[in-house]
Amino acid sequence: MDKLIEILGSAREITDQVIVTDLLVTVKTGIINTAKAINETSNEQLRTDLKSKLHEHIEQHERIFSYMMEHGYYFPQTQTKQIHVLNETAETVLTLNKD
Repeated sequence: MDKLIEILGSAREITDQVIVTDLLVTVKTGIINTAKAINETSNEQLRTDLKSKLHEHIEQHERIFSYMMEHGYYFPQTQTKQIHVLNETAETVLTLNKD
């Protein structure tokens, strides 16, 4: 925890865009991993629980995606805009711990 506080304390700028982009990637990973787990289990109760969790992840993804679209953080229909946004986000992340 101290290391996290140290990193955050030295960060020049952690923007909403950086945070929400990381959150979107995390939720996408959860969707993928949950779907894989559903395919790997033979326990029906666990399969049912995982399917419920998968639907929760999909709903989270939709809310995050909508937030990003509303705030101009995500442009899936315009590749050049999206590449520009991703580059800006990456630049911010790369400068987080530099002094």
